[in-house]
Amino acid sequence: MHNKMNLPDFRDVDGAYERLKDRVVRTPLLRADALDAAVGRPVFVKAECLQKTGSFKYRGASNRVLQLTDAQRKTGVVAFSSGNHAQGMAAAAAEAKVPVVIIMPKDAPAVKIEGVRDCGAQIVLYDRYHESREEIGARMAAERNAVLVSSYDDPMIIAGQGSAGIEAAQQLQEFGVVAEALITNAGGGGLTAGLALAWEELCPIAKIYTAEPDDFDDHKRSFAAGERQSNASLAGSACDALLTPEPGHLTFTINKTRVCAGLSASDEEAFAAMRFAFRHLKIVLEPGGAIALACALQKRVPGNGPLCVFATGGNVEPALFAKVLGAA
Repeated sequence: MHNKMNLPDFRDVDGAYERLKDRVVRTPLLRADALDAAVGRPVFVKAECLQKTGSFKYRGASNRVLQLTDAQRKTGVVAFSSGNHAQGMAAAAAEAKVPVVIIMPKDAPAVKIEGVRDCGAQIVLYDRYHESREEIGARMAAERNAVLVSSYDDPMIIAGQGSAGIEAAQQLQEFGVVAEALITNAGGGGLTAGLALAWEELCPIAKIYTAEPDDFDDHKRSFAAGERQSNASLAGSACDALLTPEPGHLTFTINKTRVCAGLSASDEEAFAAMRFAFRHLKIVLEPGGAIALACALQKRVPGNGPLCVFATGGNVEPALFAKVLGAA
């Protein structure tokens, strides 16, 4: 990290990859004839839903926890998240025997709250409509002298997420494929930033796109405007993993010059993508983990060359998944 804003660069991503390679799952890069036929181009799906804790977030969390000082390891970490970052942080902290407090919205999916609890983390629930998780987090971190870890606006989190991009680049090479484009789901933009830094170095010709729910397309609008735009609402989509108020400060600084454009899809299109992934790829995706695949299936990603799609998470409520599958 070699500049005023403390932005990570490829060396940080590569360092994270080396640090994490014996800890994370090298998730598969999946393909299916039915998928290529449906999208009209070769498609490769990076199945981060099969990562530890069910999403890519474990990567950034592990990279962050592994770089705590001895003093910080004693006082521990505080994080706020609707679920996937929470589970990643809880698991990474438990493995490192570091105390952790996770601040989660009361209406987070029960499966995510249980996942955090299973890791032995302390959970503090808040009302996302009337309380600020940032204020609660800052207060708790101050009380405990703990490190407050953002789910996306942290150089070490970004670098850790980027390790998935190095893996995907290697796997495409193993297939003998040069990707024309990459599309990933975007909440705060941490994964997008990590992937952009990795692919700028390893797959520089590929165009990068973000995917978001239609009414929560802050990245799409921010890229079009050239500055960060906010979402009007904080809830109202099944894609709970992607409902951040606006792109991160660090992440947008990285992404605005490296991402081609933002794309979006509806919840119904995400549900169709979940059904498709289950049927043809044999993976379970949560709605927020399926939006990029939805954009691909709707043929919204420009071009006809090989496309790499990030399937970012699979922590879906069983009842919702059953309902989505039953609606086929």
